[in-house]
Amino acid sequence: MILLNDFKRQWEHTSAGILAAVASVGESGWYVLGKNVAEFEQALAGRWGRRYAAGVASGLDALEISLRVLGCQAGDRVLTTPLSAFATTLAILKIGAVPVFVDTDCSGHIDLALCREVLRRRPDIRFLVPVHLYGNAFDLPALRALRAEFDLRVVEDCAQAILASSAGMPAGSAGHLAATSFYPTKNLGALGDGGAILTDDEQFDRLVRVLRDYGQSAKYRHDEIGYNSRLDELQAAILNRVYLPALQGWTTRRREIAALYRAGIRSQRVECLPVPPQSDSVDHLFPVLVLEGSKAEFLTHMRSKGILCGEHYPILISDQLAMAHAKWEIAMSLEQARRIADREVSLPIHPYLTDDEVACVMGACNSWESG
Repeated sequence: MILLNDFKRQWEHTSAGILAAVASVGESGWYVLGKNVAEFEQALAGRWGRRYAAGVASGLDALEISLRVLGCQAGDRVLTTPLSAFATTLAILKIGAVPVFVDTDCSGHIDLALCREVLRRRPDIRFLVPVHLYGNAFDLPALRALRAEFDLRVVEDCAQAILASSAGMPAGSAGHLAATSFYPTKNLGALGDGGAILTDDEQFDRLVRVLRDYGQSAKYRHDEIGYNSRLDELQAAILNRVYLPALQGWTTRRREIAALYRAGIRSQRVECLPVPPQSDSVDHLFPVLVLEGSKAEFLTHMRSKGILCGEHYPILISDQLAMAHAKWEIAMSLEQARRIADREVSLPIHPYLTDDEVACVMGACNSWESG
């Protein structure tokens, strides 16, 4: 079976380094916010091109804490996308703020031109949480211009986009803060949950570190109502010593596979989702659009060929049952986002796919005949 992600193969290649990292942490006798977290934070910031990085417990916490740092409070309106993992919106709701959903463009990213239209009508909206989706970076120069024009407070959701860039700008460099996740499926994924917040602002970084550790500015001195949201020493050691050094090679392989797919998928019934202009993708996912109303049939076909695919994301956040109990708004029609949600399928893409397996996936796509 060809898997969407193959953690067993990854373990075969990385287990020796991981076990050595675990032993080192165990022998140190220091398990929370020690030198492994500090060393990983420094390495991550350097790799990302940011001045500061602070490890937290999850990508969700990274988003919520980032919004808190920017002063987002209950009742504030936050522009965001309906096409993402639920955590993007959940972070807004946990603060008590109100997500305002804006439609996407044809690549699945929040439509910044539509955001401008909304902001011209809605001076009450001061926050924006855009998502770099599928490993593609959205238009960062346009985001920077939008931020300046409306004095927006921006948190970039970079959970799928480490090392991605737009017009030479790294993902996460146009907002005040960037939030990322180390969930195992991510390009830089841990052996469990984890996340980080990146920024170039020293004061923002200081407040992040206070909030993640019970709101403490010093031991037993609590200045804020904070969180217990600390990246584990174990995860930091594994990420820093084993996975981060491998990230560039893994990214190169993802790009190779994506290029093969784009060149080799010739079916009129399977359309590769376009990459945003000027985006240097890291291909976290490889989304395709199938004929309207035929997704279940396509998934069954691929499984019959021994290929497991995914869906990102089949239900818009605004349509989720949990949203019936929340306060939220739709700025305008979500037609484009709904079109993508209804038709999107994610093909297997991970660094341990072989060329033969990639050929098998392409062959299965090209042999599919709907209905």
